This record gives sequence, structure tokens and C-alpha cells, in this order.
Amino acid sequence: MLGAEGGFDIVATCSDAASCIEAIRTLAPDIALLDPTIPELVALKNSFGAAAGSRTRLVLYVPAEDRDLVLSDAFDGCSVILKEASADALVQSLRQIASGVRIVPPSSTDQIAPAAQASNSENALTVLTDRERQIIRLVSEGLSNKEIGRRLNIADGTIKVHLHHIFQKLEISNRTALAALAISQSDWGTPVKSTESE
Repeated sequence: MLGAEGGFDIVATCSDAASCIEAIRTLAPDIALLDPTIPELVALKNSFGAAAGSRTRLVLYVPAEDRDLVLSDAFDGCSVILKEASADALVQSLRQIASGVRIVPPSSTDQIAPAAQASNSENALTVLTDRERQIIRLVSEGLSNKEIGRRLNIADGTIKVHLHHIFQKLEISNRTALAALAISQSDWGTPVKSTESE
């Protein structure tokens, strides 16, 4: 699926931890998508970090029932994507991770009232302006305030004001939570065309 998706180039596929570490070290990919069931993955986790350095972002691709395991200190610093995520959510998450955003799902103990959260999200849709929805969509794509301002042809300070209002309306406190929420709501945001002259 990723091979057919624009913007992704699959440079290696590995079946064990040692070959994966070597591929990361020699090929320096932007992202390494890892299956925690790979033999010796946990034992060699420090080697993965050393091989990745500051360039390669490590992503654990796991079923929902294993989220608490991979959210433990054993995998501190990695992003986590659940295998239950849709293809679109997977692609959007990987694009965000490539841009520097760390993504982790809430632990099972943090999911106290998912139905209430969904209800709050639906209610928030009614109070968000079109501009706020545009900004949410661009944040979910991993763009910085400066890049969003350039795309929408508005000042960085105005973006900050919009984000402050968005955080208040949605009752969240950071861009990572906003991006995760946007991915879960496919109808948020509208297509945005750059206003810059070509």
C-alpha cells in the first residue's frame, strides 16, 4: 500500500532485528516501521536508537491490545501506530512523523470515555470556522505555523491566535493531540490551495 502511495519509497524489508538495524545504519531512511514481534527487537532496542541517530524516526506498528506494552519505557521515544488504523490514517500519521511529530495513541487506561470524546468532537464541528478547519487540516499534515501562514497567506501571529481558539473549543492543549484528533475526523478541514504566486 505504501509503495503505491505518492511520496513514499520503500528502501528495505527486513525479517529480523539485526538486518533491520543494519538497513537503518546503511540506508538512513526517514522512517523505520517496526513490528515488535521481530525477534530480539526489545533486546536490541538501544542498537536501534544508535543506528537511527537523529535522522531515522522509529515507528512501532502494533495491534491495539499491545499498545500498553509498547508505550512502556522499553520503547520510549518511538512513535506508535495501531494496526487497526485505516489506510488513510496510516499514511497521514507517517507523513506527520516524517515531518518531526511524535505520534502515540492513548493507553488503554486513558481511554475512559471514548463515546463522550467522540460526542465532544462532533459538537466542536459546529463551532469551528472554515479557517479553523483549514488550519487543523494543515496541522495534521505536519506543517509549522510559518508554513501554514505561507499556505493561507496570513501572518504567523494570526495562526497562533486561531490555534489558541481551536485548543479552547476542542479542549486540547497541544498540536500533537490536535493532529491525532484531525486524523480521526476525516471530514475536518477543507482543501487548501496556496495563495502564493508561482
